[in-house]
Amino acid sequence: MADSDSNAPQDGAASAAESKHTQSQVEDTASKLSNLSLRIWPPTQRTRDAVVTRLVETLSSQSVLSRRYGTLPEEEASVAAKSIEEEAFSVAGANFSADDDGIEILQLYSKEISKRMLDTVKARAAAAAADAPSGSAEVDSNNAGPAGGEEISSSSVKAEA
Repeated sequence: MADSDSNAPQDGAASAAESKHTQSQVEDTASKLSNLSLRIWPPTQRTRDAVVTRLVETLSSQSVLSRRYGTLPEEEASVAAKSIEEEAFSVAGANFSADDDGIEILQLYSKEISKRMLDTVKARAAAAAADAPSGSAEVDSNNAGPAGGEEISSSSVKAEA
């Protein structure tokens, strides 16, 4: 027991030194972090490629969007996705300032992608509807337009009745 009592002051000194060292590390890390600035704009090329990949999936596979406007063939979707992303990146980049942390620009980038994707599928659906023979209410899944017996217009419904 005498040995454990003689080690007690040494353990206390070691603990105090360790605590002082830990405090020093915390202060050093806090100093480094106060000089750190996090920027999320512009996105990395890897992020931009992931956006294009996701756009291709959305445009070329079954989704809420494709139920209404149809799907695009994968090659056409790939070309459209690259164009959509590049245009959205250009618009967002033109609005970026060095004082901005990028959050607002990233939101603009996202909105531009959504807007341009919707414009793309709507334009394709309108073109497909103009090329389709009148009176046809069904369109296959690779073409744009209503499918599954959705109403095209009131005049075509009356004509079929």
